[in-house]
Amino acid sequence: MPIPSTQKAVVVEQVGGPEVLQYRTDYPVPTPGEGQVLVKNTLSGINFIDTYFRTGLYPSPKPEVLGRAGTGVIVALGPNSEKHDFKVGDRVVWLGNAAAPVAQMMKLPDGLSDVDAVGSYLSGLTALALTEEAYRVGPGDCVLLHAAAGSTGILMTQILKTLGAKVIGTAGGPEKVAFVKSLGAGHVIDYRSEAGKNWVDEVKRLTNQEGVGVFYDSVGKETWEGDREVAKRKGTIVWFGNASGPVPPLPLNLLSAKCLKVARPTLFGYIATREEFQHYADELFRLLLSGKLKVKVHGVYKLEEVQRAHKTLEVRAEMETF
Repeated sequence: MPIPSTQKAVVVEQVGGPEVLQYRTDYPVPTPGEGQVLVKNTLSGINFIDTYFRTGLYPSPKPEVLGRAGTGVIVALGPNSEKHDFKVGDRVVWLGNAAAPVAQMMKLPDGLSDVDAVGSYLSGLTALALTEEAYRVGPGDCVLLHAAAGSTGILMTQILKTLGAKVIGTAGGPEKVAFVKSLGAGHVIDYRSEAGKNWVDEVKRLTNQEGVGVFYDSVGKETWEGDREVAKRKGTIVWFGNASGPVPPLPLNLLSAKCLKVARPTLFGYIATREEFQHYADELFRLLLSGKLKVKVHGVYKLEEVQRAHKTLEVRAEMETF
């Protein structure tokens, strides 16, 4: 089948709100370069990190085509792309864009749908890496997970339970609270309720004033001070997102009284080699195919509806991947 010269794409030429997302039908189809393949996409995921690149919180060259994970079928191979045994016609899930590097691409196993694959890929790899390397979670660890009803939080809640952790989650509204509890969290604090607004006091109550040993926080600005207050001695705080804004510059002496450890990781630092990437992708596929990990997807949007999808995502009105 001949490859067309143009494609549909969502392009950002300048930073800003959802209104800067341009739906284009005349965007050039790239030629796969060294170590790349060209993928005809079936789905492209929207994750909160896309809003960081759109707004400029994470600097990136513009113009830019958004979409950092997707599924599709390989239609062309670039030079030296056979290294990992990919071929035209393979069904794959990728990180990158339409001309995707094979180093961050995996063949989709039989039995795994495109929706589940793209709905879990970026968030699932993130959750697995953070719970293994940012802090290695083990049986009995008491973990506080902010935004437990977000795309990464939903998967991380389930992963934490498989690791034997005691999970305290935060979420906004009774529906989300009930959903996170159904995933296995022992306690879920509704930060929109009157009691939940004082979530620090509630965590202290739940832990008999001992505090929490491990935090996974993708909220950032609104929660970082509370994390420090409720952390137990020698605790670990992992900040990995900025849903409410970034954590401000942190004087290190604020950590000394409790001997706290902090981390501000990013997924790509954990999957820099093919071996690392393969490790986490294999584990993600194993959990999905075994039924131990369930994906919650808000819905599938047409590409031209991308502004609406971003608006919904940013107000945190939904609890799933798009």
